[in-house]
Amino acid sequence: MYGKIKDDLRREIEATREAGLFKEERIITSEQGAEIEVHGGKKVLNFCANNYLGLSSHPKLIEAAHQTLDEWGYGMSSVRFICGTQEIHKRLEKMVSEFLGMEDTILYAACFDANGGVFEPFLDKDCALICDQLNHASIIDGVRLCKARRYVYAHSVMGDTEIDFQGKKLSGLERCLKESQNAKYRLVCTDGVFSMDGDIAKLDEICDLADKYDALVMVDDSHSSGFMGKTGRGTHEHCGVMGRVDLITTTFGKALGGASGGCTSGRAEMIEWLRQKSRPYLFSNTLAPSVVGGTMKVMELLSETTELRDRLEENTKYFREKMTAAGFDIIPGVHPIVPIMFGKFPDDAKLAQAFASDLLDEEIYVIGFFYPVVPKGHSRIRVQVSAGHTREHLDKAIAAFTKIGKKHNVIS
Repeated sequence: MYGKIKDDLRREIEATREAGLFKEERIITSEQGAEIEVHGGKKVLNFCANNYLGLSSHPKLIEAAHQTLDEWGYGMSSVRFICGTQEIHKRLEKMVSEFLGMEDTILYAACFDANGGVFEPFLDKDCALICDQLNHASIIDGVRLCKARRYVYAHSVMGDTEIDFQGKKLSGLERCLKESQNAKYRLVCTDGVFSMDGDIAKLDEICDLADKYDALVMVDDSHSSGFMGKTGRGTHEHCGVMGRVDLITTTFGKALGGASGGCTSGRAEMIEWLRQKSRPYLFSNTLAPSVVGGTMKVMELLSETTELRDRLEENTKYFREKMTAAGFDIIPGVHPIVPIMFGKFPDDAKLAQAFASDLLDEEIYVIGFFYPVVPKGHSRIRVQVSAGHTREHLDKAIAAFTKIGKKHNVIS
C-alpha cells in the first residue's frame, strides 16, 4: 500500500531539490546564543535566531528553570481544566497581562495553538474576519477553523480602495470594513511585525478604522513582545495604541526566553470565554513547569530595565546603516529582522542558498528563504540581530556579507 505514495514522494522531493527549493536542516551542537557550534565542531556567529534579547541561554533563566523543575516537577500530564493548573501558571498569566497592559491572559503550548484557538470561539457564520494578506501561517490556519466570512486586505493598505496584486483584486482595509457591515461581529487580525519583511503593522490606523466601523482588533505580536516600544511591550506600545487592541497573541519562544509556549492576552470576558471554548487550550497538555518558571524570570528582568531592548535597538540601527552603505538591497525599517533581498537576480532561490552556504564558511550562520516560504522572485537572507551580539560580531558579519556579496556580484 505504501509503494505508490513512496514513489510519488521521492519524485517530489527530487524535483524540489532540482528546483533549488529543498530546505536542509543544519545541526547545532551547542546551546543557543550569539555564538554557537555546528556539526563538525565549527564555531560560528548566529544571525538567524529569534533570540532578539539574547535570553535563550541566560544563566538567570536556566537557574529559574532548574528551580522550578525541582519544586514543581517535570510535566503536568493533563490539560488545564482537569488537573493541569498550578499556582505558577496563574502567576505567569498575571505577569504577562501586566506587562502587555491587558486585562487577562490564557497560556498555550505555543502561539501557533493560541492562533489556532482564538477565532472559532467568538465568530460564527454571521460574523466576519478581516485579515492582512501577509499574516502568519498560524493565523491562516486558525481562520480556516472558523466559520466566519473571510476578507483579505492588501498588505498594510488601509483605504477604501482596490489594487491589483499578481492578477488578483485585493481591497484596502476600509473597503473590507464597509463590505462587511452587516456582520454580527467583525474582527480585524494582523501580525504586529511581519516576519519575512520586518515591517510593522499600521496599528494606529487599524484601530482608528476599527473604532469607526465598530470592529474588534487582534494582533499577533510574536516578533515584537519584549523589545518593540519604549519599554518593550510590543507593537501596540510602539504605535501608541495600548488599551485599544482587544486581543494579543504572542510567543515565549522568541524574545521572551526562546523555549516554547505562547498565550492570548485581552479583554477579561474574551479570555474567560477562551478558557471555556478554545480547543487547543481544552485538549492540549499544560505548559511545562520549567518553561513557566523561566518565562516568569524573563518577565521580571524586562520589568526591571530596558537595557536589553535598548542594546538591540542600537545594534539594529548600526547593522542596517552599514549594510545599506555597503550596497545591499534591504527592506527599510527599524526592526531587527533585516531582509537582504535577491529577487532581482536570476535563480534567486539558488543564489540565496549559495550565499548562505558561503557565509557559513566565513563563520556567519544565516539561512536563505525562498518559495514557498516567500513568493517567487522574493528570495532573501533574513538576518536577525540580537542584543547578544557585540559590535565585533556585527562588524564581522558585515565584512563577511560584503566579501560574499562581491563574489556573487550582488554588490560591486
